[in-house]
Amino acid sequence: MPEPIKRGQRYMPGLDGLRAIAVLAVIAYHLGFGWAPGGLLGVGVFFTLSGYLITDLLLAQVARRGGIKLGQFWLARARRLLPALFLMLIVVVAWVTLFGPRQPPEFRDAVAAAALYFSNWWLIFEQVSYFADFGPASPLNHLWSLAVEEQFYIVWPLLLLLGMRFIHEMPLPSGIRPRLAGVTAGLALASAIAMAVLYEPSLDPSRVYYGTDTRACELLVGAALAMVWPSRRLKANVTPGARRLMDGLGVAGLLAIGLMVWRVGEFDSFLYRGGFLLLALATALVVAALAHPACRLGPILGWGALRWIGVRSYGIYLWHFPIIALTTPAGERGESLLRDGLQLAAIFAVAALSWRYVEEPVRHGALGRLWKRARAGELHPRAMPQYGWAAAGGALAVVLVAGAGMAGVGQGKASDFASLSGESRSFTVNARSLSPVALAAARLGAATSSCDVVIHIGDSTSDGLTSSNYLPDPEQRIDAQYARAGASVQHFEISGARSIVETYEGQPNAYDIAQAWKIDGYRGCWVLALGTNDSANAFVAPETDATDRIERMMSGIGDEEPVLWVNVRSLEDTGPYANENMRLWNRALFEACSHHPNMRIFNWAATVKDNWFIEDGIHFTTPGYAARSKTIADALTEAFPATGEPSPSCVVN
Repeated sequence: MPEPIKRGQRYMPGLDGLRAIAVLAVIAYHLGFGWAPGGLLGVGVFFTLSGYLITDLLLAQVARRGGIKLGQFWLARARRLLPALFLMLIVVVAWVTLFGPRQPPEFRDAVAAAALYFSNWWLIFEQVSYFADFGPASPLNHLWSLAVEEQFYIVWPLLLLLGMRFIHEMPLPSGIRPRLAGVTAGLALASAIAMAVLYEPSLDPSRVYYGTDTRACELLVGAALAMVWPSRRLKANVTPGARRLMDGLGVAGLLAIGLMVWRVGEFDSFLYRGGFLLLALATALVVAALAHPACRLGPILGWGALRWIGVRSYGIYLWHFPIIALTTPAGERGESLLRDGLQLAAIFAVAALSWRYVEEPVRHGALGRLWKRARAGELHPRAMPQYGWAAAGGALAVVLVAGAGMAGVGQGKASDFASLSGESRSFTVNARSLSPVALAAARLGAATSSCDVVIHIGDSTSDGLTSSNYLPDPEQRIDAQYARAGASVQHFEISGARSIVETYEGQPNAYDIAQAWKIDGYRGCWVLALGTNDSANAFVAPETDATDRIERMMSGIGDEEPVLWVNVRSLEDTGPYANENMRLWNRALFEACSHHPNMRIFNWAATVKDNWFIEDGIHFTTPGYAARSKTIADALTEAFPATGEPSPSCVVN
């Protein structure tokens, strides 16, 4: 929150310090720092702070003028937000066009959605996960939060006017509007309830994380605070006891925010069942203290370095994720202190340049002055210095490259990209398209499996096995590895959020897929890379436990054809995806194996290394997927060798 341009508006430096804390938490989360699993909550802090400041500003207009000048308000928001956003979009599109990593065809739609502040709903409609990336992370996914805020800026003044018209009350002498605040708090509670109702613990929570309807809670808590705590009416002459109380509540709020950043992960059910509301209330306590001129917490958080970061927090937030995403190899996030340090330096440097040469000049009317000079004929080409021509030429080149990128230059094919969307990917690979190296290895007499035909049914933990972005070397992908094991025909049924019983976004579950293949006359081997979602679903809905799910799947396949199950592991300690639930699943697999002579288990849980997991503790890095691809094929050979009987042991390593 930079110092106001207009006279008569209070500047509250402590709020800039709070902005700094919030944006640093978000950066820590995106860098994968283990001490900040809840760093994404910094966005919620921004929401509540924005709700307070915008509502406080609008109510101040009502108090001074008797109404809100909507056009003036929206123009001020556009002048503050759009220039820096458009600059970032142009540079990012130009960068990926020239240097990569290649983006999917939908990237152009993402750019358009960002420019129109529709990113959050576009991500929902496209079923793009915020929490798990396959292939290069999109450098624009973080713009969902700016979309939520801008939608609030557009709609909230209108709702506020309606509220003041139909909710009859006279503001108290202190400026407090208790009835309006009560209705606003009720809307915030309704938003929190909507999040809790829509949240499905066994599914990726991105829908409720992105939604304007489910995230309005934090904004509305800030708005309600502004109705009972107007900054223009707060006076410094309070009793020492009142000052201590406000400081104490502010510190308590800060501690609550810090504790949640430190201990609450993005998959914790608590977060979506009241956690965001609790975060908003904690932030409201901090904002109330920082907004009051008598509190001592404000000058502390308004300390120079924090204030510097807070003033530039918009640019820092805009640029941090593109810089991290475009300079971090896929699957290697958070593994290099040197890279993290260089990324941080780049983030602050670029944001500082954006503030000095774009945001601050535009805030003070640079575009208007430029337009007036152009209309007056004062911008003659001869008057431009030589360095100005060089800068203009460079800017034009960047714009042209970005235009080429928006036209499709440098983008990859849709089939090259995998995601956690629930979209099912079904495809068949035959000998004509298999790796020549793998086929040659099989012909030279390398150990092979008796499975010359394989169907692989998997969830999102199989997505990276077929991805050219995670595994750019085709010899490392699962089709080449199955070919090495002797499978000349391979069928793949892979879908995010897949389980044996539940369906997701209309996609078939694993049992239905098996039934469809059996009806179609399939005869061959089965590889089932399932269980991660089933373990979580069984935790949430214990009426269908692991044993029931495994038996259901085996009944669909039958006891005649070879079946290799890949067991599961996670790094999660709590919640549906906790590793303890994975252990229960693995135990049930082992017990089922004694009843099904055609069944074997690949012990992936004992094979996988901790550093093969990405930060969600469920999915894998590039080295992890390379190892998973090879070891699954090796396990198929060991379980069902081309010569001799199947492995005498239920478990193969």
